[in-house]
Amino acid sequence: MSLPEYADVYRNFDPAALEAEILDGSLENGLNVCHEMCDKWATDPQKVALFYETIDGSDGKLTFAELKEQSARFANYLVSQGIGKGDRVAGLLPRTPELLIVIAGALRVGAVYQPLFTAFGSGAIEYRLERAATKLVVTDPANYSKLTEVKDCPPVICVDAEKADAGVRDFYSALNEQSDDFEPVLIKGTDPFLQMFTSGTVGKSKGVAVPARALLAFYVYMRDAIDLRDDDVFWNVADPGWAYGLYYAVVGPLLMGHATHFNPGAFTPESTYDMIRKYKITNLAAAPTAYRLLKANDHVLPEGENLGLRVASSAGEPLNPEVVNWIKNRHYCPVMDHYGQTETGMTCCNFHALKHPVRQGSMGYSSPGHKVVALNEKNEEVGEGEVGQIAVDVKASPLFHFDGYTWGEKDPFVKGYYLTGDMAICHGDGSFSFSGRDDDIITTAGYRVGPADVESTLLEHAAVAESGVVAKPDEKRGSIIKAYVVIKGDEAPADEQVLRDELQELVRRRLSTHAFPREIEFVDELPKTPSGKIQRFVLRNKAQEESAS
Repeated sequence: MSLPEYADVYRNFDPAALEAEILDGSLENGLNVCHEMCDKWATDPQKVALFYETIDGSDGKLTFAELKEQSARFANYLVSQGIGKGDRVAGLLPRTPELLIVIAGALRVGAVYQPLFTAFGSGAIEYRLERAATKLVVTDPANYSKLTEVKDCPPVICVDAEKADAGVRDFYSALNEQSDDFEPVLIKGTDPFLQMFTSGTVGKSKGVAVPARALLAFYVYMRDAIDLRDDDVFWNVADPGWAYGLYYAVVGPLLMGHATHFNPGAFTPESTYDMIRKYKITNLAAAPTAYRLLKANDHVLPEGENLGLRVASSAGEPLNPEVVNWIKNRHYCPVMDHYGQTETGMTCCNFHALKHPVRQGSMGYSSPGHKVVALNEKNEEVGEGEVGQIAVDVKASPLFHFDGYTWGEKDPFVKGYYLTGDMAICHGDGSFSFSGRDDDIITTAGYRVGPADVESTLLEHAAVAESGVVAKPDEKRGSIIKAYVVIKGDEAPADEQVLRDELQELVRRRLSTHAFPREIEFVDELPKTPSGKIQRFVLRNKAQEESAS
């Protein structure tokens, strides 16, 4: 099949024509996201929205028609609880059909869906619920206990409530009392439909309210970068508790009327290959950590076996050349690197569906509807071979949808540019290669972690005076989290390893399982500026030297 030229698609991109082509509603006059993702595909009673695995090894499917019915019941339940347009509704759920029902039902009523990653601890959950003034949380027995530790927790309903607490409302009991008819509530393109949080280097995580007009950008990514075709079987391994999974494992494919796949189990090479074989996956998306682990466990895949992948996509951090070549030679398909953020979605990509030169290790070209540039310290665009901060030219980007942090936590806009905080090399032909963060954000196993969140959680321990948290290079995870901890003078531990274990468990429980420091080093003091700010770059350099030695 002959692919269209990237330059032609980019130059001739027409957002108004795209809106008319893919949406039943109107960004200006009103639309309903659940209708666009579900209802308009539900006329075929056999059309599947979700194929899913369960922890016990069974499987199932949810059609668009079933999703429409169940989301209408959930929408009616929300209205019965006084929840409606603009209210935040949270899902603390694994990758199950109930998660999809909660998302669709919240959007049907014009509410804003708020993801809560199941690895979050009670502290991380409490902060996000309080900040968003969340009206309802839907969870399951495995995660319910975290909510009992949340101060001023909003009302909770639970899947299989009897397994969690006899006093909590059961999800399906609540739905079965409701009508399966509900007229979708219209919102404008500027109204939010998702409430995200993104990590920061100073203070708590920042709020990102995603407006409905982001649907156009999500669609373009699925069409041009992922190259999702009608005859594809698509699996995005990412968890919908995070932006990449929610945007492109849920909203993106369903917006195109395409089935998605959920597997709630922990990632292993064996389970990943079993999933690909069972469902005959042809189009795969995952974080680089997943591909690195598959390569590191190459023996799991029988020699010469072709799983039938047509294309693979990677997002979260750059893929190294060894992994790219391994995928090509072992899985007989190309893998493309894509770049984006929670705030913006994917803005710079190598496109499976478009023809353009591909530079190995490059994060690619501006996505249609966006103009990505690299800026120097004077906020001037750099030239070929120069390194600058990745930025989006807002006026030249009709699909750019980020309006600023929900509660004004930070102003990332300068002279008409949105500043990402990431650095890249400009190649002069419209493409860029990622070169690192301009701040202290840690990327570990595909997750972005703000060091301030970890540091503040460590301070909850009575023995900790202060701490500095940085990334330490790691072959499998890209980086691990290392904490340099100063102990209070009167709290010197009898056994340092016991204290390490306590601190690691504290972060796991209060923050999240992916954010705990795998290494903790006790130090007498931390390097600081004259004003008293921790110099994380000194600690980061120290950790890098340790890794290299």
